[in-house]
Amino acid sequence: MSDTTNVRPFHLAIPVSSLDNARAFYGDVLGLSQGRSSDEWIDWNFFGHQFVTHVAPNVAGLKNHSGVDGHSVPVPHFGVVLLRDDWEALAERVKAADIEFVIEPYIRFKGKPGEQGTMFFYDYCGNALEFKTFNDDSQIFAT
Repeated sequence: MSDTTNVRPFHLAIPVSSLDNARAFYGDVLGLSQGRSSDEWIDWNFFGHQFVTHVAPNVAGLKNHSGVDGHSVPVPHFGVVLLRDDWEALAERVKAADIEFVIEPYIRFKGKPGEQGTMFFYDYCGNALEFKTFNDDSQIFAT
């Protein structure tokens, strides 16, 4: 199960406080295309993965943190690994939308195995997202 040559899309469902907030963030800010939906949920094309926002205001946006590389990282969080140009374009898109970064885009583990660009921010419902980039994808699982 460790072979990454035939990676299939993942499915992830998260709680949101409202579908209007989900549409504004995932549709307008991130530019994701919307799939099926109801009054309780929306399917999104999350960079080729099936991502669903479900209305659950009592659990959306619970916040915890853990230390990584001298930063306080939000837990839980999710995201994808992007190509460098796409990662930089997303950072600019987030800045243009006046979304505050929890952790500004920077290079983590510089000069060490697993060196990566990373950034963290919250959606409009308080869910934490992390987007990464690697100069060399063989470093994704480096130890």
